[in-house]
Amino acid sequence: MLAHCCGRYLDGEEAPTAEALMRSRYTAYALRDGDYLFRTWHPRTRPTPPYWVEGTQWTGLQILGAEAGGPSDEEGSVTFEASWRDVTTGESGSMREHSRFSRRAGRWMYEYGTND
Repeated sequence: MLAHCCGRYLDGEEAPTAEALMRSRYTAYALRDGDYLFRTWHPRTRPTPPYWVEGTQWTGLQILGAEAGGPSDEEGSVTFEASWRDVTTGESGSMREHSRFSRRAGRWMYEYGTND
């Protein structure tokens, strides 16, 4: 599954669309790949690591919609719902986000997200 979806992006290939970058960033969160998250977060909005809450296990991703963000676009957005589980308490839930992406030096970068 990793090789089919996102492994090549985590290994350095550029994501061709905003949605592909969003999927690869979800995978990076699940794998705790902070280097990838750092490289794909626009420097203007990038926070200080760590980029995740310890004890969170990401259990699923559903893309709800995408606007622009194609190979020839400069900006795009992706709305998604991600499921999680707290490995300490067993609590589970989901979060919904509308993420904004833009190109920087020809590469898709995550800018910010708003929770729905």
